[in-house]
Amino acid sequence: MLRSTLLLLPSLLALPLEAQREYRLELSGTVGYHAFDSKLELGSAPGAGIRAGYWLNERFGVELEGLVAHPTSSAPLGGSVSTSAVGLWGLANFPIGLRSLFLLKAGYGHQSYGSCPDVSIPGASLCGSTSVIQAGAGFRQSIKPTVMLRYDVTLSSSVGDVKFTNALAQAGVVVMIGSRPLIDSDGDRVYDRHDDCPATPLGSLTDKHGCPTDRDGDGVPDGLDRCPNTVSKAAVDGAGCTQDSDNDGVLDGLDECTDTPPGGIVDLRGCATDQDGDGVVDGVDRCSDTPTGSTVDALGCPSDADADGIPDGLDVCPETPPGAAVDGTGCHVGAPARARDTTALDSMDLVPALVLPGTVWGARRAILDSTAFPMLDSLARALKADTSTVVVIHGYAQDRLVPADNTRLSAQRAEAVGRYLVRRGVPVTRITAVGRGSLELIVPDTSEVARRINRRVEIRVAPKP
Repeated sequence: MLRSTLLLLPSLLALPLEAQREYRLELSGTVGYHAFDSKLELGSAPGAGIRAGYWLNERFGVELEGLVAHPTSSAPLGGSVSTSAVGLWGLANFPIGLRSLFLLKAGYGHQSYGSCPDVSIPGASLCGSTSVIQAGAGFRQSIKPTVMLRYDVTLSSSVGDVKFTNALAQAGVVVMIGSRPLIDSDGDRVYDRHDDCPATPLGSLTDKHGCPTDRDGDGVPDGLDRCPNTVSKAAVDGAGCTQDSDNDGVLDGLDECTDTPPGGIVDLRGCATDQDGDGVVDGVDRCSDTPTGSTVDALGCPSDADADGIPDGLDVCPETPPGAAVDGTGCHVGAPARARDTTALDSMDLVPALVLPGTVWGARRAILDSTAFPMLDSLARALKADTSTVVVIHGYAQDRLVPADNTRLSAQRAEAVGRYLVRRGVPVTRITAVGRGSLELIVPDTSEVARRINRRVEIRVAPKP
């Protein structure tokens, strides 16, 4: 409540009673005290006057004024002199406090000093007329919405051959005719008739058109925004402050992955990273270098059911007897090659393989070259047309690394092909990717040409089992 009152206080102070009305015509009568320049040989005297003004807008107006006075001449043959003045003024009005207006005015006028006889008489009092330039200041005090007291002080200087300056102090009563209230329904200090945004929330800062400003562009107006320097495009609450719903350090609105697990490490987009690709995000993964294809627990560590040193998921022979010597695929050393490779996949009625040659793969890399895309696109269309089939992808590597690394690299190549097919619309449930390492070399691995032949991927399509 206190904050709202403090925000509203400047508006209240800047909107006096008078400025809450639209004025048009101003009529007033005045009494005053005239002080004439000594060159005129006229003594000071009281006087009276009337004014009629027109307000152009809330701050500026024009006014026509007529004055009379009867000073006494100090000339030897002088006496009472009838003086009159007519002036046209321009006025600027400024609010003061809650019930007053300060004004500045300037204009042009004409002053007369009695009638001159046909024959000049030495020692007679002043006579004739002259034009004057005039300026002054004043003060209005409201006693009712349409009735005010007005006080003015003015100076007028002649523009004829004889230079003189007169002073005048005035007081009078002003009546405003045809005035009407100026409404500011949303209290933003811009009247409704000029307000382009007439429903501004209370307490908002606005521009000259009455529309809320929003420096940080978060949708919460300045004045109500408790966090006025929000990062661009970040989502904010009703107070204009940012949120981070998953506490990953990337703000909502900028975070492309708003469900990061607690403790997960994220990239600049707010998405969790998984360096070893085991499905357990970095920061939560206690075994961050798990071989690709391994079966892991909730902490990202690989299991090894037969304790042969080859992680489950990579172990081609997952039921090796305890203590048996195994090769890089987890199979007993010395077992027949066909026995090591016998799996449910190998028992399928597979068609002849499609082969992605070694030219598709860089040495020790698992990134598809674009030359493979046409063949894979054609395969994807065929698989989507015949939903009764599955696809088995075997990846192979050249014999230049230790067996476990060969198996991991070949699996990564097979998985790269599988991911491409998934992106082309083939359901992942119909795809099996297997790394076969360097167990089945096509040619002896004795040259770069031979190694390029051996690092291949074979793709077979078969009926669903």
